[in-house]
Amino acid sequence: MADALSVIPMAVLRNLSDKLYEKRKNAALEVEGIVKQLAMAGDHDKITAVINLLTTEFTHSAQANHRKGGLIGLAAATVGLTSEAAQHLEQIVPSVLYSFSDQDSRVRYYACEALYNIAKVVRGDIIVFFNEIFEVLCKLSTDSDPNVQSAAHLLDRLVKDIVTESDQFSIEEFIPLLRERMNVLNPYVRQFLVGWITVLDSVPDIDMLGFLPDFLDGLFNMLSDSSHEIRQQADSALSEFLQEIKNSPSVDYGRMAEILVQRAASLDEFTRLTAITWINEFVKLGGDQLFPYYADILGAILPCISDKEEKIRVVARETNEELHGIKADPAEGFDVGAILSVARRHLSSEWEATRIEALNWISTLLNRYRSEVLSFLNDVFDTLLKALSDPSDEVVLLVIEVHACIAKDDKHFVQLLVDLVQNFRVDNTLLEKRGALIIRRLCVLLDAETVYRKLSTIFESESDLDFASIMVQALNLILLTSSELSGLRDLLKQSLFNDAGKNLFLALYSSWCHSAMAIISLCLLAQTYRHASSVIQSLVEEDINVKFLVQLDKLIHLLETPTFAYLRLQLLEPGRYIWLLKALYGLLMLLPQQSVAFKILRTRLKTVPAFSGEQFKQISSGNSFLDVNHIGDGDLNEGTKCVHNGINFASSLQQLERIQQQHRSHSKMQAQYRNISSSTKVCFR
Repeated sequence: MADALSVIPMAVLRNLSDKLYEKRKNAALEVEGIVKQLAMAGDHDKITAVINLLTTEFTHSAQANHRKGGLIGLAAATVGLTSEAAQHLEQIVPSVLYSFSDQDSRVRYYACEALYNIAKVVRGDIIVFFNEIFEVLCKLSTDSDPNVQSAAHLLDRLVKDIVTESDQFSIEEFIPLLRERMNVLNPYVRQFLVGWITVLDSVPDIDMLGFLPDFLDGLFNMLSDSSHEIRQQADSALSEFLQEIKNSPSVDYGRMAEILVQRAASLDEFTRLTAITWINEFVKLGGDQLFPYYADILGAILPCISDKEEKIRVVARETNEELHGIKADPAEGFDVGAILSVARRHLSSEWEATRIEALNWISTLLNRYRSEVLSFLNDVFDTLLKALSDPSDEVVLLVIEVHACIAKDDKHFVQLLVDLVQNFRVDNTLLEKRGALIIRRLCVLLDAETVYRKLSTIFESESDLDFASIMVQALNLILLTSSELSGLRDLLKQSLFNDAGKNLFLALYSSWCHSAMAIISLCLLAQTYRHASSVIQSLVEEDINVKFLVQLDKLIHLLETPTFAYLRLQLLEPGRYIWLLKALYGLLMLLPQQSVAFKILRTRLKTVPAFSGEQFKQISSGNSFLDVNHIGDGDLNEGTKCVHNGINFASSLQQLERIQQQHRSHSKMQAQYRNISSSTKVCFR
């Protein structure tokens, strides 16, 4: 200190701490001149002593005016040193940086001014303190004093100019500092950070793109800022980086893809749009780099397909199509299981469009990677079955197509039908609302005869008699009414004339026995009219209940549809189709006379041409001149000949009566149980 006092007059030191700015300024000019002379003389020891005096006695003083004077003095000393200032920066700069934390706003202001003048003199040599200066500038951007903020902005611009022209700046050391501050919410800090990112990115020698993953999330976070200016600045910076990515041969897509996937789920609309736009470009540019991330990308796209904002929906759909068009090899990191899991998860989405695209992805994966998908079948199959209850018809149709694709081989075909039946068992609503649609579509996709044969086999051994009866009635109604099953109906019409028709008739008959009305319908369809008449004659009192009459009513109405046009035309030749006539009259006798169905059938039968008693006697005596095929099901005397085209009708009738007896016994047990339950409730009252 003695050396410093020997070169700086006491009057100068007093003025340096004066409360008047002009006196402090003049004193600083005196210090500048003294230091300049010492520098010219090469007396760096005394220069060091002067700087130590200014830092210890002034900048660290308890008196504010001393601190202000010390800052002005340090700046003046640097100006006096000119080209030799660099070797003394380690003494000068730390004290100035320390002053930025001063409680007095005027001290902070002078610190900005001092550092500005110091940096202006030393230029690139100040870079060694860049990280510390950056921290200070970031803090000053939120300063409560507008004068300090204004001074900080001037200093900030100067430091940016120095960095852009310097070859000593280390981006590697700076990035961690930037990354730490990118999620700060203060709008002034955000503007400050975006400004620096933009400036550094404009410097050709600084590779900001290589470090983009480190601060990309922070930029996206700013897109939802309440300030329009900050949103605009962040968007501009992101747009510039995206353009650079398009023009760059080497980009780390993977790390950034993870960030984009998260941001695509943002609550902010603009953030989602920007993220999905970036993902769209990444899918086009990323190639095999993105294979490990395709599942995550798909998970981001699928919800956006149903976004409320049209622009987002358009970009999401375009991206989804791009993904569909990429054919990747699982050996190259394309994770079929992960993508399948994402698609399965989105089958539970509240949005129909998302569920549809999820199903399209499962279908695509099945077509391209069938063996891999089937290895994960246990994970997805239950979800696909539940999706059959979806409120959207389009979704249900796609689900059925996926199921049909899975069921191309026998093993999975059987599993599908067994599980489908189980779903119908536990979910009666599914059967009522979607049953017909599901069965019809499966018949189109998997061959109607194969589907009906397998279902018949399943219900033939069904232990739940009520469920079996309901299902058989449903299947029978679908068979009689669906245009998709017209080929099956045509085949059944040939039951008495070829093996294909006969085999199908016998395959259905065993399970159709769970419903007498289904058997009668099947016989009318197969033109086994004599057996239909025998079935009607075999009905007993318990069989003719409300459920039976409802089914009978449906059948009578169906007889008036195009499906049974051939049957109605056969009534024009009653002599040839006597058993048809007898069967229809049998049904008429079962109907209540006041019912609509009774009136419909009676009206139809009244149109039948007269049939002479002599003709009837000839037929009844077995001396008919008619061909048995015209009669409908073989010899008129079932007792003398009960087999036709390999169909043993007597045995079939016994099978029907046996199963119907099981149903009667089951109904009686249920009635007894209900009576016991009712009695128990009465006793406890």
